[in-house]
Amino acid sequence: MSSSVKVITLGCSKNRVDSEHLMRQLEAASFEIVPEDSDEPCDAVVLNTCSFINDAKEESIAAIFDAVDRKNRGEVSRIFVFGCLSQRYAKELPEMIPEVDGFFGASSGDLVSLAAALGAEFRPELSLQRYLTTPRHYAYLKISEGCDRKCAYCAIPGIRGRHVSVPIDDLVEEAEMLAAKGVRELIVIAQDTTYYGLDLYGKRMIAPLLRRLSEIDGIKWIRLHYSYPNGFPDDLLEEMAGNPKICKYLDIPLQHCSTKVLDKMRRNITGEETVAFVKRLRSMIPGIALRTTLIVGHPGEGLKEFGELLDFVREMRFERLGAFAYSEEEGTYGAENYRDSVSRKEKRRRLEELMSVQRGISASCNASRVGSAVEVVADSVMDGYYVCRSMYESPEVDGEILVRIPENEDEAAVNERIGKFFEVKISRAGDYDLYGEII
Repeated sequence: MSSSVKVITLGCSKNRVDSEHLMRQLEAASFEIVPEDSDEPCDAVVLNTCSFINDAKEESIAAIFDAVDRKNRGEVSRIFVFGCLSQRYAKELPEMIPEVDGFFGASSGDLVSLAAALGAEFRPELSLQRYLTTPRHYAYLKISEGCDRKCAYCAIPGIRGRHVSVPIDDLVEEAEMLAAKGVRELIVIAQDTTYYGLDLYGKRMIAPLLRRLSEIDGIKWIRLHYSYPNGFPDDLLEEMAGNPKICKYLDIPLQHCSTKVLDKMRRNITGEETVAFVKRLRSMIPGIALRTTLIVGHPGEGLKEFGELLDFVREMRFERLGAFAYSEEEGTYGAENYRDSVSRKEKRRRLEELMSVQRGISASCNASRVGSAVEVVADSVMDGYYVCRSMYESPEVDGEILVRIPENEDEAAVNERIGKFFEVKISRAGDYDLYGEII
């Protein structure tokens, strides 16, 4: 009789890829994979954890205690924890939560050990294969691990280690297998995608990688996440501008615009260079949708610098923007060298003001799209609408295009349209979501 296992993934999409590689190994070992959102009893729960900021740590710990409660009620036999949280707190967690049957870190070797603890032999020949947890028409492709950057606020290099690129041929093989499963959109991810290849090839190779991926039959869209502005490769700009398979979309966390704060953050770029870079992106790739992330309340950010940040956001008019309040993370340069002088209440106030400004920008950007025709892909169905995206929206993090299901489409036709690309006309706009009709 096969064992059943549920893998719960917390944190970023890079963690999701790690979970999918583990789940493929378990599937090959005849484990029954229980859906993540299922409440049915199972033999084992595996939690892939995050510890990037304090909120992520709290979420991960809460999820572990929830699994412990289920174990105490007899709904789960064993609990295993891996990923960033257990990598970072390898000594503390076993003492804090002894009910967990095993803690493992975030390396590829930890996946091998975790599979063995579950009773599965890790098969190297399956190391590029995945058990997809996303809708089958899109998948994340993690092109490297770790980071060589030394941003003051970031704990990732201390958790995940140095930057290590996956060889191009391995990534192409993995992407070909995904395409054979029906994947039509690849979302390329890493801690810094622009750094890709420096360790293996002695130069940045993200543009040649994207070119190879775009040659794969079946792949229609390639989307780039998590890029670093300093040292952004010129050939990547040219590839994005000229390759029709690469979405006119870029996720590029800029973090701030004040030179004083950027210096404190150790970002190796000035405010003026940041502005010039954004303008260059828009000039070379007309119509590009930019998504960025900003930090408020970082050491060095006074009211003057926060005002500069608000002015920057108003001027740059980012189509997508997320933000979070600075939290002091042990082991980082910031925690060891700066005083966290902005109160929690003031950080929250600044965050709310920043997002209020962005809400108006997002609404204006959306309103400008009313009446336009756009190609979309249907991700799912909800309350009489297809939940869709164009090349300008990324799944899970951006707004959606809600397209009313025509009355003449029966259940079979609706199911058939999921994962398909089709044209819609944008009919109205909300602050973050759009509404459309099938053309």
